[in-house]
Amino acid sequence: MVTYEVTVFTGNCLNAGTLNKVYIKLVGTGGEIHHKCLIDIRGALAFSTGAVSTFTVSNTVSIGKLVLIELDKRRLLVFPQDGWFPAKVQVKSPEGNTYNFPIYRWITEGEVHRFREGAALTLKEDTHPLGQYDRQQELKLREEDYRWAVYAEGIPRCIKADDPDSLPNEVRFSFTKKTEFSFTAAAGLAELKLKGLADCKERWTDIEDINRVFCCKRTDISDYTHKHWKEDAFFGYQFLNGVNPMMIRRCSVLPKNFPVDEGLLFLPGQCSLDDEFKKGNIYMCDYKLLDGVEANVINEKKQYLMAPLILLHKTPDDKLMPIAIQLKQTPADDNPIFYPSDSEYDWLMAKMFVRSADFNYQELNVHLLRTHLLAEVFAVSLLRNVPMVHPLYKLLIPHTRYTLQINYLARLLLISKTGSFTKFAACGGVGMLTILQRSLSSVTYSSLCIPEDIAERGLEAVPNFYYRDDGLKLWDIIHSFVQGILSFYYKNDEDVQQDPELQKWITDIFEQGFLSNAGTGIPQSFTTVAELVKFVTMVIFTCSVQHAAVNSGQYDYGGWMPNTPISLQLPPPTTKGTTSEDTMLQTLPDVNVTVNGMATLWLLTKQSSDFVPFGQYPEDHFSEEIPRKLIKDFQGKLEVQSVIIKVRNENLEVPYTYMNPSEEENSVAI
Repeated sequence: MVTYEVTVFTGNCLNAGTLNKVYIKLVGTGGEIHHKCLIDIRGALAFSTGAVSTFTVSNTVSIGKLVLIELDKRRLLVFPQDGWFPAKVQVKSPEGNTYNFPIYRWITEGEVHRFREGAALTLKEDTHPLGQYDRQQELKLREEDYRWAVYAEGIPRCIKADDPDSLPNEVRFSFTKKTEFSFTAAAGLAELKLKGLADCKERWTDIEDINRVFCCKRTDISDYTHKHWKEDAFFGYQFLNGVNPMMIRRCSVLPKNFPVDEGLLFLPGQCSLDDEFKKGNIYMCDYKLLDGVEANVINEKKQYLMAPLILLHKTPDDKLMPIAIQLKQTPADDNPIFYPSDSEYDWLMAKMFVRSADFNYQELNVHLLRTHLLAEVFAVSLLRNVPMVHPLYKLLIPHTRYTLQINYLARLLLISKTGSFTKFAACGGVGMLTILQRSLSSVTYSSLCIPEDIAERGLEAVPNFYYRDDGLKLWDIIHSFVQGILSFYYKNDEDVQQDPELQKWITDIFEQGFLSNAGTGIPQSFTTVAELVKFVTMVIFTCSVQHAAVNSGQYDYGGWMPNTPISLQLPPPTTKGTTSEDTMLQTLPDVNVTVNGMATLWLLTKQSSDFVPFGQYPEDHFSEEIPRKLIKDFQGKLEVQSVIIKVRNENLEVPYTYMNPSEEENSVAI
């Protein structure tokens, strides 16, 4: 008679424990031990939340090297049906070997769940017939659980689900997250104490009225925004370190559709525009993707969404100052170019139309498409094509946490026909789909990889660009980590080429996420370890760092609505000298649009109490010594980077915190 010592670790999340009977089956290379009930003197308390319980399983002979285990539970008549969330199972064999089985899954009555030993294996290395069969069965079930759906033509595919509860248990919100999270405008309005204004369709008649509303909920940066929103230097700063650092690029020649009058430009000293072009001091933002987009109708009033061009100048004191704004793409007499020398409200309103265009572009392209929707594609393809025992699954699964449910809720409550974004944003309705389709067509692989993106936009030398500085450093840290992990499992390029699960993952992403558009530069297959490392680095960066950069500051810069109008309800001036403060107030969105927009931005940046910081892995998926050491080294580098950012921020008038690893979420979870 031989004995196996089985230790079961029940998770610490709320309601993780069970009062039901738990059974285990051990399967090894030399046989199996059929389902045994795990019983100890504590009875049902052995599987309470956070419990660690050890049991003895006996057999007549050893079953060899353990390959997998099966777990199931059965309800006792006196106890109600419940879920159980085991974290892991550890088995010590008679030979003295210890096997770790990562679980991290909800187990319900009537289902038998099979789990592999924690050592990661590619298909090539998984030589035992039982292991190969288990892989096939797991992926067969996953293909059924994670099916692709078309939300709208011309944008990335999404997971097929009828409602949040129809999502597989393993990807749903925890009880804590579900309890805390209420992604509705009403919840945000209540938190901001603005519920009574949600249906007020009146326009603002006094800027101080907006201030009184804004005072209900403020942050340090939103206070700074309120104080400085009219200033040119702050306007320019936001293109670098606001919530949309993706538009600005160095300009070496004026486009033909932007006929700036150099005589009206304000350049310090005796500088000419040509001289500043040559010195690399001129930058531009071009929102041509918004050209011709049909603007929304809100409160039965037509809204206005421009496609502006903005010229910016880096001054000798390293400030980025706007020097010219054209609000439509085609030059015309009724499309004047505005300059800082124009009247106060002509220039201020030109900047407001830019900020409104930037908000709509940022929300749909930079935020929704390039982080949320792509993260969902990466996650669904992973869950469909890569089994739990695969090293890629173990590496990426923490960066998919809550993404599928948060995206389902975004489609339901933000961008659906009755969603708050659809109802209250200038691009809501028909324009929304147009922008998303154009945005996907404009995505390139290089634009998703920050080192290439910064180089392509000519931004290597622009000063005070903290998004670039922090992003490049984090990219390098992630790349080094990913290279270490993947090189441990893929010794050469042939190993990559001969991994069909890996190849199916990237093919699915190319076809379902990028709609088979080869022009994006997204790989259709992997041929080298270096290609794989780069792509996985991009995936992790997109799902964590980039999402934090374009999400976390939304209320900071948009809570004070005049700085980031969600919509504008008068057209821009066609002649100069006709605007006033009253014109500005009439142009700003109505009260209900303002407060619903504020509520949405507040909710989009609200962190839950079960937030997992970037690089922290509460779930222990890797069991080998080298990957575990690489994870610790990765976390150590992130801690150092966090300290560097905090020290730098102490000397900044406007701290840049969005890419601080300790404040970034590990996944697209909000």
